[in-house]
Amino acid sequence: MFSHLSTEIHLTFAAIAALLLLANAILVLRRRSVPDRDDTELSLRVRTWWIIVASFAAVLAVSRTTAVVFFAFTSFLAFKEFLSLIPTRRADHRVLFWAYLAIPLQYLWVGTAWFGMFIIFIPVYMFIWLPTRMVLIGETKGFLRAIGTVQWGLMTTVFSLSHAAMLLFIQPGGSARVAAVWADESAKASGGAALLVFLVLLTQFNDVAQFCWGKTVGKRKVIPKVSPGKTVGGLIGGVASTVALAGLVGPWLTFLDLPRSLIAGLIIGVSGFAGDVSISALKRDLGVKDSGSTLPGHGGVLDRVDSLTYTAPLFFHFIYYCYG
Repeated sequence: MFSHLSTEIHLTFAAIAALLLLANAILVLRRRSVPDRDDTELSLRVRTWWIIVASFAAVLAVSRTTAVVFFAFTSFLAFKEFLSLIPTRRADHRVLFWAYLAIPLQYLWVGTAWFGMFIIFIPVYMFIWLPTRMVLIGETKGFLRAIGTVQWGLMTTVFSLSHAAMLLFIQPGGSARVAAVWADESAKASGGAALLVFLVLLTQFNDVAQFCWGKTVGKRKVIPKVSPGKTVGGLIGGVASTVALAGLVGPWLTFLDLPRSLIAGLIIGVSGFAGDVSISALKRDLGVKDSGSTLPGHGGVLDRVDSLTYTAPLFFHFIYYCYG
């Protein structure tokens, strides 16, 4: 249970709320200084951020199970948006039933902390079962595209994102400090929640930092055909800022020491960029701007978790390797 989250987690959410209040104040001042300025999209973005942050804080405060269900629902929405973007064959509908069924099953393994099944269920069992079920239907035309679409969608929106929830069940050991921090159940719960907050905070901060640095000093495009707004300056500045924040926050918020916090920041900074541009490439290939309209000002759920689909598994396995 997360009835008593650590003071550091409470202070982190308080700091995020303060930043959102500052953003609201800046928007008010902008409207007063230039009445004709259209800040509708920015206002929607900030309002949606309030909802996202409040929801995330609430599910962590209730229980670990609630947090797992929250991520399961997020995976469902992201997978649904993904499939809505890509035309599917009528013959695939029976296969999609099993793909959707994989979502609660994957998060069941998370909720029961069954690591062995969690780590192979989708990459092995669903990888084998879904094409087998598709073959049994008897439709071969478009088979490769159809199965590739479903498999990639499951790996990205379900398997990858489930690593964020699995952080709550990491059982670290190997150092006296870590053993002391995780000595009782409440501390163990807060430790897992702190890792999750650290991951989500840095992932979202990295997105914002790369955008701000790109607008400020960015000139040379990184991959103009995929994401024209991404610049070398934005990438370097964003990653450097994320590493710096990780070094400041990691040892204070989590049981990570300074060197591992800095490495974690580097992993999140680089992989967050990779996840973002991968989903951008998908949308550009399909000719769409956003994956949906679930989150006003942000687009769809997949647009908001695109970076997290890469940062979550890489950060999880870094923590698992170091402390698991």
